[in-house]
Amino acid sequence: MTSPRIYGYEHRQEWPSYLHDPGTWYGSEEAKGRYANILLDYWFKRAFGNENRKRLLQLLLQELIPERTINELRYAPQEYVNLSPGKKDIRVDIECTDDENNRFIVELQVAPQNWIFERALYYSSFALIQQMEKGVDEYKFPPVYFIGILDFCVHQKEQDRVLFRYQLRDMETGDLMTDRIQFIFLELPNCTKALTPEASVLDNFCYSLHNMQFLPNRPLELRQEIFELLFESADIAKFTPDERIKYDHDMTTDRDRRNQLKKATEDGLKEGWERGLEKGMEKGMEKGMEKGMEKGLEKGMEKGMEKGRNEGRKELIKALIHSGMSEKEVQQRLNLSAEQWKTLMEDV
Repeated sequence: MTSPRIYGYEHRQEWPSYLHDPGTWYGSEEAKGRYANILLDYWFKRAFGNENRKRLLQLLLQELIPERTINELRYAPQEYVNLSPGKKDIRVDIECTDDENNRFIVELQVAPQNWIFERALYYSSFALIQQMEKGVDEYKFPPVYFIGILDFCVHQKEQDRVLFRYQLRDMETGDLMTDRIQFIFLELPNCTKALTPEASVLDNFCYSLHNMQFLPNRPLELRQEIFELLFESADIAKFTPDERIKYDHDMTTDRDRRNQLKKATEDGLKEGWERGLEKGMEKGMEKGMEKGMEKGLEKGMEKGMEKGRNEGRKELIKALIHSGMSEKEVQQRLNLSAEQWKTLMEDV
């Protein structure tokens, strides 16, 4: 197994032992460390979707959307029922509104998946229809922001950038169509600038979420309020006894899930390799036989044509000799080498 991608430690002389040993990546006592892995579903919602920790979510939203002043937050229901029969309902991780009724959906995605942008659009559409009150004719409703926190990379060409924002714009001029719906993505593994003078708050935030469970202490570079609240929410020493039991169970479940995923991936690669090898050999043999037959036919035709030419020459030689020409005159007349003449004359 490849060692985990850990960013921000490049300038440190000593790494914790559990960062070196892939065997302690998940589940061991060492790997648990001081802080919890809050990229697990329940613990992410406990940190950002808890009434007592609204300030942490508010600070994050303010960093993501600096053009708006985000004040009082109110959590909203997380489940939407699709009123169209047979169509998909949704359940989001966290949803809230602020004092101006701007609506925010926060989704955590740990495992890579296809159609991540389409999923964001589908989820946002449910929140969007909540913004219009009955009896209102003007479509001047507050905006919806979809925030996707991704523990994988979608934008492969920009691996040192953590923040990506999308709006609806004209394809030719780039003019904004509307700001009523926006999509924001944070890619945690791209936090290569973290803990350096060039790092933004979001660089360091992504680094913290991505690596927190391996850190023995909060790094000195992370002293802003957002990091104080974030690390406090993940401090295992402050968990209740029931929370400790649940966390241990969740870590074990997550480790098992990852092992199953790893096994399935290895089995898939092995099966793919075997099928590819079998298909390649089959294709190679087919191609070889085809090539051999083609080559044989070509060789046979060439040999047959040569034989035909020689038979014609023999008949011509016989006719010329019977007409009174000497063998030397015939050889010169047909421009034949001594070896060709010898071969032809054997059967004449």
